[in-house]
Amino acid sequence: MPSYKPVAIPLYPKLGEKITQDTLYWKRYKTPVQIKEFGAVTKIDFSPSEPCNYAVTASTRIHIYGRYSQEPIKTFSRFKDTAYCGAYRGDGRLLAAGCEDSVVQLFDINGKAALRQFIGHSKAVHFVDFTGDNFRLVSGSDDYASKIWDIPNGTEISTYREHTDYVRCGCASKLNDDLFVTGSYDHTVKVFDARTEKSVMTMEHEQPVENVLLFPSGGLLVSAGMPKSPAVV
Repeated sequence: MPSYKPVAIPLYPKLGEKITQDTLYWKRYKTPVQIKEFGAVTKIDFSPSEPCNYAVTASTRIHIYGRYSQEPIKTFSRFKDTAYCGAYRGDGRLLAAGCEDSVVQLFDINGKAALRQFIGHSKAVHFVDFTGDNFRLVSGSDDYASKIWDIPNGTEISTYREHTDYVRCGCASKLNDDLFVTGSYDHTVKVFDARTEKSVMTMEHEQPVENVLLFPSGGLLVSAGMPKSPAVV
């Protein structure tokens, strides 16, 4: 038989055998928890205060989940039709939401019944947000209008009707108590100052706008539409 030499197989350490900061970091990750809702989820919002629960708006209710809970710890279901855009106030004590029946509702996070019902829109309200001072609400609706509401008195302060299609998204600045932004299916993003009667800036997105977001610094605005990519302005 011909002679042969055995092949020397090099031995390499198995991945993860050596404990490093990198392996410890990745071991902290666990299998994602999946929570089944009974309808399309239109908004998820985290409470800014401890214990940092989060609100999931889906179908005709808003579920409140804890950080480690897979079942809701509280439910707001006083909606006659599909609920939208459940959002926490800056102190985490109040929760506001719009609805398909055109009403904006305000809830105490520790209560059950609505504290306030703001009636003035004529079609579905798809976005609600609190102003930076926490005493007013901003809403946008399929009636092409956006409104500012006074929370303590439960009254409408002002209405803006500059959009020519559905107002489907918006957000309020947390640095400037009077500044808020709206996005519409008329392809525009508008910046409003509550101290003026008209918008102070209009930007063309070129497609229906589905979402807008102000950077925490207030110097950048992101708009997302369909079907093109997001824009930063």
